[in-house]
Amino acid sequence: MTDAPPAPEATQPQQPAAPHAKHPVDEIPRLARLFPLGLQHVLAMYAGAVAVPLIVGGALGYSAEDLAFLISADLFVAGIASIIQSVGFWRFGVRLPLMQGVTFAAVGPMISIGTTFDITAVFGATIACGLFMILVAPFFSQLLRYFPPLVTGTVILIIGVSLMDVAAGWITNQGESAAPSDLGLAAGTLLFIVLIERFAPAAIARCSVLIGLALGTLAALPMGKVDWSGVGEAGWFALVTPLHFGVPTFPVAAVLSMLVVGLVIMVETTGDMIAVGEIIDKKVTKKRLADGLRADGLSTVLGGFFNTFPYTAFAQNVGLVSLTGVASRFVATMAGLILVVLGLVPKVGAVVEGVPSAVLGGAGIALFGMVAASGIRSLSKVRFDNKNILVVAVSLGVAMLPTVKPEIYADFPTWFQLIFDSGISAGAITAIGLNLLLNGDQLRGIQDTQEIAPHDALRAVQPAVLTYDTATGTSSTVEVPAPASTTGSDAVVDGSEPPTGQSGEKA
Repeated sequence: MTDAPPAPEATQPQQPAAPHAKHPVDEIPRLARLFPLGLQHVLAMYAGAVAVPLIVGGALGYSAEDLAFLISADLFVAGIASIIQSVGFWRFGVRLPLMQGVTFAAVGPMISIGTTFDITAVFGATIACGLFMILVAPFFSQLLRYFPPLVTGTVILIIGVSLMDVAAGWITNQGESAAPSDLGLAAGTLLFIVLIERFAPAAIARCSVLIGLALGTLAALPMGKVDWSGVGEAGWFALVTPLHFGVPTFPVAAVLSMLVVGLVIMVETTGDMIAVGEIIDKKVTKKRLADGLRADGLSTVLGGFFNTFPYTAFAQNVGLVSLTGVASRFVATMAGLILVVLGLVPKVGAVVEGVPSAVLGGAGIALFGMVAASGIRSLSKVRFDNKNILVVAVSLGVAMLPTVKPEIYADFPTWFQLIFDSGISAGAITAIGLNLLLNGDQLRGIQDTQEIAPHDALRAVQPAVLTYDTATGTSSTVEVPAPASTTGSDAVVDGSEPPTGQSGEKA
């Protein structure tokens, strides 16, 4: 009798392969967590977001009602821009947690355009700038070699220093000297900001400028310097009407001046996208970069139609992503929705417009000084030989001429004045040209893409190098030592998509 063959082992049914886990950037937090995270982003950027319409509208002599409208339009379009950038559609939007706001780089050129023509020329030039950005976006990675830290750091420094004239004008109420009470308010507001930075928790310190503005305004109340008479007249809801100030016009000189601004915007947004991609471990390819730049261009076009200005990514919010550790892009989407709602409430704009100018001046010293300091931080990556010292020195000198002597180009043609009456555009052109002239040999030998420190950064994150090895199929992140090379880059955006399963893999 033979033994019976052993019974076959029961086979377990094969489990279906687990789907790939969703990247944290695509996860949607529950509403109870999503709303406060979004509100935190709004508070971190709010002071910088409303500063530009206050500066430009004030310089062009607009009434309190018109200033409130410009603020509402700015918040409304900033919200839409943030939603486009974070949610994305077709080839628009980087689909990362980035917040959008009006760039400081456009302040000088817009004031020059507005005083030479009128605000409809500002909006027309803004629309042209946005269209230019959309068209150039696919090719911009090839142009980044011309914007190394030497150039961008110089331009950022120029922006911050040039805006100090605005802060001084706020403190003096556009007069020759400041009243002691106004100077005291400005100093007190600045002291509040410093103390908040020193003693408050990091999450609150992120909003130090905004909180300083609020405390300075409260201190001004018993002095009778707060004018909120327009708040009662403002409605609780109003649509932001396009072309409110008239049909945009397109003077050639104004458009050319704003195209320079468009290049600066694309450079700073590139830096922000690289930085946030590194923070959340999401690879930024050339395709994704172009999609983000197109979104900037589209938002800028919308800005021109909706009575506001060019838009860029706000780097203080990049720092907030690093601080909170929340990678979800839908946090930026929620923040965008909050901004849209604020833009539809005219009372919000009226409250901001009623803040005493001396308080704005005190906050402006900190805000614009941080912009300048961001430029210095960029320049710290540069090896300063005689050529590079000359690039910074001459560019800064050319930029300061119209600031210290506003009528210096009064006898020149209008097109020349529009470009060079703005220290920002004059300094940018000078820095780019001198770098090409003095460092042309090095520029021809570097990679096509570069990391650019963003000038809107109150607290930007230093990005690392993002690289992708096509031979091995792996991507890696490498910390960048300082100082960097004379004209080299501190970050690289790779042009090819990583193979499936390799994205974000560390070396």
